[in-house]
Amino acid sequence: MKALIVLVLFVITLGMANAYSEDWPSWRGSDRTDISSETGLLQQWPEKGPKLLWSFEDAGIGYAGVSTSKGKLFTMGARQNKSQLICLDAIKGNELWAVEMGDVLSNGWGDGPRSTPSVDGNFVYAMSAKGDLICVNVTTGKQLWKRSMSEFGGSIPKWGYAESVLLDGDQLIATPGGKKGALVSLDKKTGKLNWQSAEFTDSAQYSSCIKVHHNDVDQYIQLTMKTVVGIDCKNGKVLWRTEWPGATAVIPTPIFSEGYVYITSGYNVGCSLFKIGKNHKVEEVYFNKNMINHHGGVILYKDHVYGYSDRKGWVCQNFKSGETVWTEKSREHEKGAIAYADGRFYCFCEKDGTLVLIEASSKGWSEQGRLKFPKFTTKRNPRGKLWMHPVISNGKMYLRDQELLFCYDVNKKK
Repeated sequence: MKALIVLVLFVITLGMANAYSEDWPSWRGSDRTDISSETGLLQQWPEKGPKLLWSFEDAGIGYAGVSTSKGKLFTMGARQNKSQLICLDAIKGNELWAVEMGDVLSNGWGDGPRSTPSVDGNFVYAMSAKGDLICVNVTTGKQLWKRSMSEFGGSIPKWGYAESVLLDGDQLIATPGGKKGALVSLDKKTGKLNWQSAEFTDSAQYSSCIKVHHNDVDQYIQLTMKTVVGIDCKNGKVLWRTEWPGATAVIPTPIFSEGYVYITSGYNVGCSLFKIGKNHKVEEVYFNKNMINHHGGVILYKDHVYGYSDRKGWVCQNFKSGETVWTEKSREHEKGAIAYADGRFYCFCEKDGTLVLIEASSKGWSEQGRLKFPKFTTKRNPRGKLWMHPVISNGKMYLRDQELLFCYDVNKKK
C-alpha cells in the first residue's frame, strides 16, 4: 500500500513538474522578452485551432495590449469618449471595474490607447495615448494618483504615447521625452518625481524601456529616433549612448544579452548589434537589413532572433553574426507580431488575424497549427490593423481586435 501511495505521489509530482503556469504582468511579459516560461501547453493544434473559452465585446477602441495577474486581466480602451483602464476576470471574461484616464487621442490610424498596463502586487499602472498616467488598486479599482507626461516637458508623439511603463522596485520609469529630460523615475506609491535624465533629452518615440545589469551597474536601456542609451537606475545619468538612424517611427523593444544590445526598426532602417564593453564603451558588431521589424517585435531565443522583417517575411537571424538563417514568406502568414511559449512561436498576422503556431527552431518554419480570427470589429479605422501582440498566460491565449477580446485554451488536456 505504501509503495502504491509513493507511486501516485510521484506521478502527481511529475505532472506538476511538467506543467508550469505564470502571469503576464507587463508588456512582453515579466522580463520584457516576449518569452513565457509556461509548460504543459498544446504542441499541436486541432484543425480549427484551440478552444475559445470566452469573448468580451466591450474593451473599447484602441490598440492596447493585455496583462494578467492573480486571476485578473487588465487592458485599456476608449469608451464613452474617455480612455479607460479596464479590469476583467481572466478566467470568466466578465468586467470587474473600469477607471477613466483622460481624453481620447484621435488619430488617422485609429483612436484610443496604445500601450499595455503594468501590474505590481496590489497596484496596476497604465498610460493613455495622450500621456495620462494613473495608479489604481487592482481589487477596488480606486485611483491612487495621476500624472501627465506634459508635467515633465513631454509632448505627445505623432501617433500617441505607446510606451508601457516599467516597474523596478519602488520606481516607475516612463519616457515623456523633451528638453527637461527624456526619461523620468517616479515613486510608484505616490507618483512623486525621483529624477529626470537631464543629459538625455530626445523626443519620445514608441519603444518601451528595459532594465539590465551590466558592468556592475543597474541600467535602463531606451531607444528613440536618434539614440540608443543606457541610463543609471539610481540617478538618471547617461552611462553610454550611440546614434540610431531611425525613420518615421521607432517601435520595437531593445534586446539585451550578456553585454550585447540588439536594435531593429522599420521603414527600411534595419537592425544592429553592439557590445557594451569596459567603461561603457560602445562597439558596433554589425548593422544590416536582414531584420527590418516595423512593430511586431522580435524575440531572442537560443542565440537566434525571430520576427517578421519587411521585404523578407518571417526571419530567423543569427544573433551574434547578423546572418539570415531562414526566411518564410507567404500570403498565408503575412506580417505581424510574435510571442513564445513552451517550444512554440505564436505568429499573429496583423492583416487578417490568422495565428500560426510554429516550432521554435533555427532549422526552419515548421507549422503546428493555425487559428482563424473568430470575429472582426466594424469600428476599427480602415488604416489600422490587428496590432495587439498575442499573450500566453496560465494556459490561456489572449487576442484582440479593438473592442473584441478573445480567450483561448492552449493548455494540454489532463
